[in-house]
Amino acid sequence: MAKKPVHLTNGSAWSTQTEALTHFRSMLHRYADGAYVEDRADHDDLVALLERYDGAISNGPSKIGPGIDSFFRRRNLGEGYSTPGFWVRRVDGTETDFSFPAAVRGEPKTRQQEFYDACRNAVAADLVAAKRAHFQRYADANGLVPCDLTEELISFEEAHIDHAYPTFGQLVVSFRAANGWQQEMPPALLTTPSDAQTTTMFVAPEVAERFRSLHHGAATLRVIARRRNLSMAAGQRRPRVRRPVLLI
Repeated sequence: MAKKPVHLTNGSAWSTQTEALTHFRSMLHRYADGAYVEDRADHDDLVALLERYDGAISNGPSKIGPGIDSFFRRRNLGEGYSTPGFWVRRVDGTETDFSFPAAVRGEPKTRQQEFYDACRNAVAADLVAAKRAHFQRYADANGLVPCDLTEELISFEEAHIDHAYPTFGQLVVSFRAANGWQQEMPPALLTTPSDAQTTTMFVAPEVAERFRSLHHGAATLRVIARRRNLSMAAGQRRPRVRRPVLLI
């Protein structure tokens, strides 16, 4: 990905996708939540980027639709997360999100990636509840708990729920295999893209419930420091967990 050049219709260009991602990420950080993109050059880059997105992402409705009025920054909210992103307001007053990394890559997520996202969404509330219960159980007077890797004391915001073993990806693969979906998945299994839909879900609630059940019975979880220790966690194939995070 990093070595592929990115050329937009307005003339903006970068020699690598990494450079383009850095450009749009820096742009996003220049605006506050709720603020409109007032800079003309930024606006023009986003228009051209959205054209690239619509040209590549053909499995959902057009993000441009009847035409672009403006861009603004908004928080994309879900169970246990809140991330900033670009949103577009169309000339008819409708609004929708779009992924600038996907637009830079110029290709949609695969069905396998969408399936992974649906599995993650199915257990998102469980993970948030388990994290809160873990802090209630282990937090000191300052509301801090030990990182399971380093024993460093960390806050709720600094903490990450890590799937120590099996990894989340292994659980997803096991679920697909148990349902006979290793090669192909039923066409109506996942929600189709739509305006303001920031995550993929299973269409049938019972499928999400089956994954929740598998996850609840098989996942070994722990709390680690969010940024500094994720690479350390990835290097441990089957780690010892000092204080398991319990799913409720």
